[in-house]
Formats: sequence, C-alpha cells, structure tokens
Amino acid sequence: MKTITDIAALEALYDAAVPTSLKKVVPGLTPLYRQWIEAARFVVISTVGPEGTDASPRGDDGPVVRIVDDRTLMMPDWRGNNRIDSLRNIVRDGRVSLMFMVPGADNVVRINGTAVLTDDPDVTSTFEQRGKHPRSVIVVTTGEVYFQCAKAIMRAGLWTRDDAEGLPKAGDFITDVDPAFDGKTYDAEYPVKAPERMW
Repeated sequence: MKTITDIAALEALYDAAVPTSLKKVVPGLTPLYRQWIEAARFVVISTVGPEGTDASPRGDDGPVVRIVDDRTLMMPDWRGNNRIDSLRNIVRDGRVSLMFMVPGADNVVRINGTAVLTDDPDVTSTFEQRGKHPRSVIVVTTGEVYFQCAKAIMRAGLWTRDDAEGLPKAGDFITDVDPAFDGKTYDAEYPVKAPERMW
C-alpha cells in the first residue's frame, strides 16, 4: 500500500480550502455559538497523552457544559467506568477537542483548546444532578470555535435511520473476551440499573 508521507504530497491531492471554512473560525463563543452549545446535551471530548489518543462521549440531562464566559466552558465528570483515560490525558497534556451534537441538527459545533481539571468544592458543588455532585470538573479554554458542515451527518443519515437491530450489545462484547461473563443478564438488567448510576 502506498502511503502519503509529506504535506506537499497530501496538499497536491486536494483543491484549496473553501474560503468560508477558514473564515468561520473564531477564538471564542459568539452569541450564536453560545445558543447552539447551550442546546447540546451530548459532546465527544478528544484528548491526547503519552499512551496515545482518547475520545469519550459525554452526555447530560440538560446542557452538557456550562458556559462561564466567551472563552471558558466547564464540564462535570459524572459517574462512568472509572477508567479516567480522558482525565489522565488532561492532567498530562491539556490539549482537547470537543464535538457538540444536537439530535435533528445536521451541523456539528467544534472547539479546539486546552483544559485543566479541578476538584475544588467551590466548583464541584455548583453542579448537581439528583442530589449528586461530580468528583471533578473539566475546565476548557477555547482556542478555536467553528461549525462543521452538514455533509457527514447527511451522508450517514444519522438522525433519520435506526440501524441498531441485530447489533451486538454491551454484554456481548464483554462475553466475547470473557466467556464466563453473563452478558445476557447484564444487558437485560442494564436499563434498570444504569439510571441509578447516571450521576
């Protein structure tokens, strides 16, 4: 397989960037980006660390981040599987990227910037869901804010299709690597158990 090994060869394959794709980038949140992000309940956060990259989906019952000002966002780290891959990366290398999605909206809003973690009670106590507080909060400083055009979501039919029928479930994936695991029971009980561990 032939691989592309330098930027000149890569750029020779493509036309010049569409001018609006460059002009649309802003350093912070404009009123329109603020409105869009406040409507988003789902985001993918990407980080980088010594072991490589990590991308993690995050969701909330309401805005997935809190806008502090035009350059600062806060994201509570709610309960998960405790792998804390993204958090480890942020502590060691603060570079982050965020991709906000809103069901039914074909555009994606992207932020590239840096992040730090805080466990300051004055911060964590301001986030509450069902009487619970996050152990830490990701504080993001924006560097670039822009929207991604709708082509990818349109091509995928992301909000107009349901292709889940017949796909493996979480229990199937675990049983595949640990045959002693009771994946069927795990999958059957998950819809009841998960809400107790959301926050």
